[in-house]
Amino acid sequence: MSGTTTAAARRRPAGAGANRWLVLVVLCVSLLLVAVDATVLHVAVPAVTEDLRPGGIALLWIVDVYPLVCASLLILFGTLGDRVGRRRILLLGYGLFGVASALAAFAGSAEVLIAARALLGVGGAMIMPATLSILRQVFPDRRERAMAIGVWSAVAAVGAAVGPLLGGFLLEHFWWGSVFLVNIPLMLVSLPVGRLLLPESKGDGTGPWDVAGALMAAAGLFAAVLGVKRLGGGEPVADASTVVPLVAGAALLAWFVRRQRRRAHPLVDLGMFRRPAFSTSVGCIVLAMLALVGLELIAAQYLQLVLGLSPLQTGLRLLPLTFAAMAAGLAGARMLRRFGPRRMVCAGFCLTAGAVVLLTAMGRTDNCALLLTGFVMLGFGLETTLFGAYESMLSEAPPDQAGGAAAIGETSYQLGAGIGIALLGTVMNAAYAPGLAHVPGVPAPASSAAGHSLGEAYQIAAQLGGPAGAALRNAAAGAFVHGLHVTLLVSAGLLLVGAVMALRLPRVMQCEAAPVPAPRDAAVESRVSV
Repeated sequence: MSGTTTAAARRRPAGAGANRWLVLVVLCVSLLLVAVDATVLHVAVPAVTEDLRPGGIALLWIVDVYPLVCASLLILFGTLGDRVGRRRILLLGYGLFGVASALAAFAGSAEVLIAARALLGVGGAMIMPATLSILRQVFPDRRERAMAIGVWSAVAAVGAAVGPLLGGFLLEHFWWGSVFLVNIPLMLVSLPVGRLLLPESKGDGTGPWDVAGALMAAAGLFAAVLGVKRLGGGEPVADASTVVPLVAGAALLAWFVRRQRRRAHPLVDLGMFRRPAFSTSVGCIVLAMLALVGLELIAAQYLQLVLGLSPLQTGLRLLPLTFAAMAAGLAGARMLRRFGPRRMVCAGFCLTAGAVVLLTAMGRTDNCALLLTGFVMLGFGLETTLFGAYESMLSEAPPDQAGGAAAIGETSYQLGAGIGIALLGTVMNAAYAPGLAHVPGVPAPASSAAGHSLGEAYQIAAQLGGPAGAALRNAAAGAFVHGLHVTLLVSAGLLLVGAVMALRLPRVMQCEAAPVPAPRDAAVESRVSV
């Protein structure tokens, strides 16, 4: 990769000595902040609602605007980093993230909080692809890079789990704004440390940056992710507010692809998708996230509504999944060297499918051993799959397109999560609702309304009371467990499709010796081949 390093960075060459591991620490702290912020607000929603009194639509935007904006801008900032410098974009992201956190913490209205969350999404989009692309530069040796990606992915798993726990702890002792305020001291440390330790790098810079294409990709992804989120929220498929974003997003993305193919210097080199390892890795990321996020949401509902666990107990029950994912990330480099990308990703999909099938034994009563075994298998299998796919994707991409490749991977991650919620949620509802069509002793309107969700069914049952309420509650719990089993089997089928897809990955891990940096101009700036 051709990159630009300052004279200070040349004195601490990327990939030399122990500094590259210090760089990894800085990048992992960056990732941890973004991952935590994606989930930390969930437990604070009741407190925000009580304080700011947002309407239903405003509350949805408070929760959804961060991942929506972040997903839509990943390609824009990933490719911009390739042009103007990945370190520069990352440091700007740090600053914006800190400012937006302060604005969110002291927001006095729902509108201000929505704007602050949107700015957090912009900062997150600047940080996420930059961490992976800088990691690609700092670890030119694939064996060391695999180990670094393992640590990086383990930190991502920790962040997703720590968010709700950290939010719950802060809410018990402080006001809801503290879930954002905690970001500021970390960013105040990350900015000077990142400026000191992180090397600057960028692509070859051939041709102008496609501003129109970047905006087109951002608008298309925003519309597409918005439409997918509305589907995942249970909105009708034929509703204009769902169809219009989906159609507009698909049209803009198709136009973007056509534009990139015609340009001499495209924003994203679509030729990467002609490489089987790259395109297959992206597909595997989408399928893995599709299974993970949908299953996590349904599992949380099962634990709380069917088994009657508290939110804290539910979080503790899901912790084994996180710990297993961390273990898989840390062991990923060794597994990749021993088994190769093809067998590793395929085995990860198969192990996850096995875990999903095992979890179909879940019933109306608590079975701790079954849940522990299933969640450990699920976490280890999914992280194995994601690790192998991310490593193969990043290693297969041209070095000067590292930012764009990282952005494509992160966008695939976000789209897979959104599609998973929509698809598995639709399957769940289709299997759940018929079980409440005719409940003896329950009026037809009440049965129909109870078919929308298990939570709504419990509310209606409480209003009915007596034998009718008990019958509705019992029928709803049974229908939910049946729907859960159907959804798990559909998910297992999708995971097996992913296992077959993974057969296109390389059989062995191709490791090349890392070239030695060769500065051309030691005075001010140097061109480094990595």
